[in-house]
Amino acid sequence: MSQLSTKLDRRIKYTQMVLKESFMKLLKQKPLTNITIKELCELADINRSTFYSHYKDLYDLLYQIEDGIIEDMNQTLSSYNYTKNEEAIQMTEKLLEYIVKNSESCQTLFSEHGNPTFQKKVMMLAHQHLLKSLIQDKHFIPVNIEYLSLFIANGSIHLVQHWLKNGLKESPKEMAELMINLATKGLSSFQQ
Repeated sequence: MSQLSTKLDRRIKYTQMVLKESFMKLLKQKPLTNITIKELCELADINRSTFYSHYKDLYDLLYQIEDGIIEDMNQTLSSYNYTKNEEAIQMTEKLLEYIVKNSESCQTLFSEHGNPTFQKKVMMLAHQHLLKSLIQDKHFIPVNIEYLSLFIANGSIHLVQHWLKNGLKESPKEMAELMINLATKGLSSFQQ
């Protein structure tokens, strides 16, 4: 790779980072429908043509941010075997550590100004992985597995939202243990 293309790559990454950070600052203050490209560009200190060279519109920018988070979460979830309780806690802790590391973005995306579609995607991702682990466990009644998985995934999302909103007072490990203990109690009530 030439020195010029390396320099251009760094400039592109820097511009995208500044746009994303500025966008998240604005989204923290108000809903997407009240944000303009003009004010985003002013905050990021770039011109509108630079914005349009990277994104079609604000929704495109939002979806790229959300897709990056979903992809990271999916990779984390895919690397664990959920049938063991300790691994479920470790996996949940890793996800929560990711949320802490990206707390400003996550807090905004999970807030009332965040995109409900993104929140649903995260919930469905958790549901999909949870469902996979429940199906592997033969102790549960198949008819109730899907409902139970949805219930646990939704409850977990709301716990994370509450945790973010209240300043991440508990450690990721404490939250992971709480979430897995609550899920395990729910699961045990469905055992045959």
